Amino acid sequence: MAVEGVAVLLMAYGGPGSLDEVEPYLRDVRGGRPTGPELVAEITGRYARIGGCSPIRERTEAQAQALGQALGPAWPVYVGMRHWHPFIQETVERIVAAGHERVVAIALAPHYSALSVGAYEQKLLAAAQGRLELALVRSWGDHPKFLEAVAERVKQALQRFPSPSTVQVLFTAHSLPERILAAGDPYVDELQASAAAVAKRAGVGEWRFAYQSAGATPEPWLGPEAGAVMTELAATHKTFLIVPIGFVCDHVEVLYDIDVAYRGLAERLGVRLERTDSLNDDPLLVAALADLARRTAVERGWV
Repeated sequence: MAVEGVAVLLMAYGGPGSLDEVEPYLRDVRGGRPTGPELVAEITGRYARIGGCSPIRERTEAQAQALGQALGPAWPVYVGMRHWHPFIQETVERIVAAGHERVVAIALAPHYSALSVGAYEQKLLAAAQGRLELALVRSWGDHPKFLEAVAERVKQALQRFPSPSTVQVLFTAHSLPERILAAGDPYVDELQASAAAVAKRAGVGEWRFAYQSAGATPEPWLGPEAGAVMTELAATHKTFLIVPIGFVCDHVEVLYDIDVAYRGLAERLGVRLERTDSLNDDPLLVAALADLARRTAVERGWV
C-alpha cells in the first residue's frame, strides 16, 4: 500500500564496521576482485589506527536523524551505502516494503563526477528497477549553507594559530582518475568554485587546491597531491590548514590520510599542520540537505 509523503535517501560510500570486515569491504570496492594480502594488511592497519572501524555509518546515520528532525515526520529519511551495509539495494528494499513511491536521493558527495555521484545513481537505478519515482540531487557544492558551514569551520580553525593571516590554507578533495577530464566531467571545476566561495566567505586571501587519497592504480590521477604541495611550500610556509572540502564527515580519508599520514609528513618537514573539523551533523549542513530535499520535491511536483 502506498503511503503519503516523500522519502529521502542519503547515500554514502560505506566502510568496514570492524577489522574483520576490511577484506570483504575491499572486495566489494574492487567489484568482486580479490585484494592482495599485503594491501589488505596495509589498509587494515589504517583502520586500526583510527579506532578499528570506519565511523562513516555512524556519522551518516546521525546526519539522517538530524535531517529527519528538520524535515518532519512526513519525510522519512533512509541511509544507503555504496560499498557496505546497509547497501543501497538493501535500503531500497526497505523503502519499497514501507510503501513509499517517491524518493529524493542525495549523495553525500557535494561535487558531481560520473565516477562518484554517477556511480551512486547507477546503484540506485539498478536497485529500484522502476519501482520508485526517483529524484537525484546530482550536485550541491554551491549551496549557500554548505559553503557557510565550511567557511565557519575555516574561521574557527584559523584561530588555533598565533598568526592566522600567515597560514597556508590548502583545500583538498578525493583524487579521481585524470580520464574524467577528457569526458568533460565537472568535478574539478565544481571543487574550485566551492573552494573560492568558501575562501571569500572566510576572508582567506591565499589558498591552494590539492587532491588526496588517490587509488593505487597505474593510470594517472588528478593532482597536485596535497603532500607534494606541502613539501613544495614548506620552505616559505611554516603553518598549514587543510580544508577537506570534498568530504562531509569523518572517515578514513580524513582520520588517517590527513590526521596520520599528512601530519606525519608535516613533522618531517618541520611545519605545523591543522585540519578543519568535519561537518558531520552540523546544523548548517543539515539545513542545506533539508532545503535540497524540499526544493527537489517541489520541482517534481510531489509537494
